[in-house]
Amino acid sequence: MSRIGKLPVKIPTGVTVTVSEHTVSVKSGKSELTRVLNSAMRVSVKDGSVLVERPSESKEHRSLHGLTRTLVWNMIEGVSKGYEKQLELVGVGYRASRQGEALVLNVGYSHPVRYPVPAGITIDVPEPTRINIKGASKEDVGQVAAEVRKIRPPEPYKGKGILYRGERVRRKAGKTGKTGAGAAK
Repeated sequence: MSRIGKLPVKIPTGVTVTVSEHTVSVKSGKSELTRVLNSAMRVSVKDGSVLVERPSESKEHRSLHGLTRTLVWNMIEGVSKGYEKQLELVGVGYRASRQGEALVLNVGYSHPVRYPVPAGITIDVPEPTRINIKGASKEDVGQVAAEVRKIRPPEPYKGKGILYRGERVRRKAGKTGKTGAGAAK
């Protein structure tokens, strides 16, 4: 039995979970998430919790059991509490701002980079060098954070770029002066 899959997912107050066929919908006052799960897994709502059961002990069903339970748990956590990722801009002149429905980044290119904010995600810029990405879907928040980070990933020589908050960049030593045969004397 999957140690994660067999655990029931408690439904907090103010959250409703409905299961129809292979679709799970989780709704709260703030937001709503819907997901189609694997047809082999049986998902049911009983006594204020969600139970996930698998049909057999095959390797595929064992792996899907824990995954399905975790996906349902992430949906419930997302609509009740929400998810957040924080990014930092490190570099001279690197800054971010919100302009309408877009995030505008000045990160060392000859032009500012505009990133349109997807539906269901909110991006706050409390300081010019900090970006907060919030939303109900854990996958969407992580994907948006990865896409924003990809605009200027951190480089190992000077440590400049867009980093996750608390991320450490392994620094490399740069080139050193040459004293060999080709060097000026």
